[in-house]
Amino acid sequence: MKVNGFRFSAVEAAIKKPGRLDLALIFSEKPAAVAAVFTTNRVKAAPVLLDEERVKGGVVHALVVNSGNANACTGAQGMEDALESARLVAEGLHIPQESVLVASTGVIGQKLPMDRIRSAVPSLVSGCGSCGLDSIASAIMTTDTFPKMESRCGKAGGVCYTIAGVAKGAGMIMPNMATMLAFIVTDAAVEPLFLKECFRKANDRSFNAITVDGDTSTNDTSLIMANGAAGNAAITADTAEAEAFTALLDDLLLTLAKLIVQDGEGATKFVTITVKGAVSDQEAKKAAMSVANSSLVKTAFFGQDANWGRIFAAVGYAGIEVEQLKTELFFDDVRMVKDGLFAGGDAEAKGTEVLKKKEFGVTVDLHLGSGSATVYTSDLSYEYVKINADYRT
Repeated sequence: MKVNGFRFSAVEAAIKKPGRLDLALIFSEKPAAVAAVFTTNRVKAAPVLLDEERVKGGVVHALVVNSGNANACTGAQGMEDALESARLVAEGLHIPQESVLVASTGVIGQKLPMDRIRSAVPSLVSGCGSCGLDSIASAIMTTDTFPKMESRCGKAGGVCYTIAGVAKGAGMIMPNMATMLAFIVTDAAVEPLFLKECFRKANDRSFNAITVDGDTSTNDTSLIMANGAAGNAAITADTAEAEAFTALLDDLLLTLAKLIVQDGEGATKFVTITVKGAVSDQEAKKAAMSVANSSLVKTAFFGQDANWGRIFAAVGYAGIEVEQLKTELFFDDVRMVKDGLFAGGDAEAKGTEVLKKKEFGVTVDLHLGSGSATVYTSDLSYEYVKINADYRT
């Protein structure tokens, strides 16, 4: 996959264990406009703290990312290690070190093995351009079972451009944001303020609309780099080109977000939760996330148990306006509840059949207003417990 003006590299540094790619580089040959969103966790990893400052400048050249170690809760040494990682890459590429971003994912509380990183950076830099985004997607995996990569093509002023991205995440997934990394690159020229705004909104509709287990991590980072190498006139807000770019970006991020849920640790189900008829979109989102995060609901999905009462309970404690006797609930197109009461008849049997599918939808209609929201979640299985019980071993 080619994106004009970007080069990629990935190597093995044996950060957690040998035998896999775990150190990656994304390099823009010319300064790229950047926008990013980060975890809202009050405990932030060193690379997040560093990047939060560096993206304020609005322009970057490169990103270096490692898996296997989060460099979180590592104190002053953790920040020194993040700074050194950026400096080593900057020196190798002959670019300002302030223009290098850093990202990490993996085990919390352990210092980076900087001796291994120092040894690996020369190969990382010299190999820049030797691989594609697929290698980046592989290098950032932790408990993921498959790499996540997508691309889209568009036109601005008759000039073709590409948007491409990778993401990682399988567990500890919950807005805002999740234990996920997402790196998007585009060779389109995009006006910086518009890029920042449309990227924030695209994240709200995608990575901030998924949950696997309700945990928000210390390292969550989603960023986009736009270097203008396609040669188009800069895309600005309130234009046809802006509308088209936004649609492509939304679709790309939502696809990556859904892949994270599908790869949820131990997941056997992909579930779309829709709440409509709420008094506002915000209340609909709160209710949908309440259902999507409920351990009782998620275990019922795993057990293929059409226990709609658990869903009703989760809506009821979401802290939104609810009138029980107006509420309806559906599994796909099977109405389980009408006017707050069990629909009876063969609803139980039909609902159970829906829950046997790998992918299905749950719709709650509150019949109170025009507010609506959709979020995406997975079930909670025995395997989830096993994966997270053994994570550090």
